[in-house]
Amino acid sequence: MTGVTQVRPARPGDADAIARIWWDGWRDGHLGNVPDELVAVRTGESFTRRAAERVDGTAVATVDGEVAGFVMVVGDEVEQVYVSPGHRGTGVAAVLLAEAERQVAAGGHGRAWLAVVAGNTRARRFYERHGWADEGPFEHHAPGGVAVPAHRYVKRV
Repeated sequence: MTGVTQVRPARPGDADAIARIWWDGWRDGHLGNVPDELVAVRTGESFTRRAAERVDGTAVATVDGEVAGFVMVVGDEVEQVYVSPGHRGTGVAAVLLAEAERQVAAGGHGRAWLAVVAGNTRARRFYERHGWADEGPFEHHAPGGVAVPAHRYVKRV
């Protein structure tokens, strides 16, 4: 049982929770796996700003009224999937990933893709368990042009 009581579009009042979850999760999966130049620009403030700017394109999973995780989809790309530390391992991520796949399909795409930092083995295993295929390494360009070694995962939706 996931404990997820609702997956819904994010609201402006969710932005702070989204920013905290994004900051914590990004650091867990990226520190030591991305260039220092990217770490330098990924400050807490940058996540606060980006979360507020992207509320309209975000879906959140809630547990007992608390935002437990979120997903952002842009076209056929599952761009962000993050779960709060206290809800990891509870099934929240699987619910969010299914929502992302639903959104990609609803957008008229037959195949979804996402980028995973090469060294983030926990995330890579998660996606593989949920039917995503690793198409191999590529150079992902983060905003600002920083090249990040990543793997491209794909799934038919």
